[in-house]
Amino acid sequence: MNGAESLVRTLVASGVEVCFSNPGTSEMHFVAALDKVDGMRAVLGLFEGAVTGMADGYGRMADKPAATLLHLGPGLANGLANLHNARRASTPIVNIVGDHATYHAQYDAPLASDLAGFARPVSGWLHSSPNAKTVAADGARAVQAARSAPGRIATLILPADTAWLEADGPAPALPVADPAPVAPEMIDLVAKALKSGRKAAIIIRGPGLRKRGLHAAGRIAAKTGARIMCDTFAPRLERGAGIVAVERIPYFAEQIVDTFKDVEELILVGAQPPVSFFAYPGKASYCAPESAKIHYLAQAYEDGVAALEALADALGAPKDPIHVAQGTKGDLPKGRLDQFSAGQIVAHFLPEGAIISDEAATSGLGSMIATAAAPFHDYLSLTGGAIGQGLPLATGAAVAKPDRKVVCLHGDGGAMYTLQALWTQAREKLDVVNVIFANHSYAILNIELARVGAGNPGPKALSMLDLHNPELNWVHLAQGMGVEATRVETAEEFADAYSSAIKAKGPRLIEVML
Repeated sequence: MNGAESLVRTLVASGVEVCFSNPGTSEMHFVAALDKVDGMRAVLGLFEGAVTGMADGYGRMADKPAATLLHLGPGLANGLANLHNARRASTPIVNIVGDHATYHAQYDAPLASDLAGFARPVSGWLHSSPNAKTVAADGARAVQAARSAPGRIATLILPADTAWLEADGPAPALPVADPAPVAPEMIDLVAKALKSGRKAAIIIRGPGLRKRGLHAAGRIAAKTGARIMCDTFAPRLERGAGIVAVERIPYFAEQIVDTFKDVEELILVGAQPPVSFFAYPGKASYCAPESAKIHYLAQAYEDGVAALEALADALGAPKDPIHVAQGTKGDLPKGRLDQFSAGQIVAHFLPEGAIISDEAATSGLGSMIATAAAPFHDYLSLTGGAIGQGLPLATGAAVAKPDRKVVCLHGDGGAMYTLQALWTQAREKLDVVNVIFANHSYAILNIELARVGAGNPGPKALSMLDLHNPELNWVHLAQGMGVEATRVETAEEFADAYSSAIKAKGPRLIEVML
């Protein structure tokens, strides 16, 4: 058994069942080992940024890591943007990155690079295997690190000779610690703050944004009147009918400041105080009131769900929560198609248990509002702000949950970054409905251009934010990668195309002309 096979067997024994891959020469022994080991699904992506985004979507929905297989420093570098998003989401991922053979490094070959330097900013754990005898044990440690709360990216560098030389065999899976319990003293402290009668808000991130944690938060709100909130872009939010609804922090700095202006007690559960996404002249960066008292009920590595339940009990909160979303299905709109009528249609036909991957950007508010009362679903957001996440995120989510319909809502500009994910959807026959909102513009940047005080833009500046000339054709792009596609211009056309795609199996794309 060589080092590569010992590693694959160790990953499978440690619960890693999927490898999203874009390999090269240095990874060929790992590729060959996939045929020798049962239990590892290999999913090919045509660009490393799509591969890493798929691993993010998989990890968010599976609650365990997939592996990636990337080629040397440049291959890893191509995947860094979506690894940045995954790090911000605390997604567990095991990166396997091939490197030149140890004895070849001295010759500074054309693909030689500072691989560890590329990996370090996005990795919570980083190691290079020194020889074939340690590869298996290193792999087990990588999985253990990735699965440690709240979830980390573990990058294992695999020099080519450590993959092809003889190994002793696989390593056993290592134990993974549960999230740390919150100290009872912290529960008492926060309970006292909430009993004070001062205006309070609770910001939740991580597992607390699923049904059990939200139920406890709704009980706390029923007892104290505290507002229940989440970040603008939460990694995974369970929402819809029967689930306690949360207030989403707005995007722009002045809106965040206004949202929190009356808050006197700010309770954080796996979250951080609200800040502006960017600095703007004359606007705040830190957006919580300076006078607000901050309480960390649970750190990201602690059990926030249990902390919320303990807090509800300590407060003597009622059994039933408030703010439970009621499932309603409004009438279908007709005529003009905009983000709000499109959102009504998305919500109207959304099936129970769907997964929404949202990178609709400026076209996303309508769907976010409308789906709040839709049947139960998971909502995945663009956590790190690096655009080009939505399509691969949806692809990975569909691999993790093949029995659930996935709907990807995406702006046309951002979708161009990783449109290769469509090819993987077709190859793997994944059940994803991709809705592309085509406004032929980097619309958010037109807004930001005005907000940062850059002066009066001329035609050259405006052309940098415009996607006409030539105009993108998403029907042709999708069909070229094996995905059935259609273009719609009215609400009636979208309702017909979207409802048909929801009922069917396999990948579809609908280009919504705005």
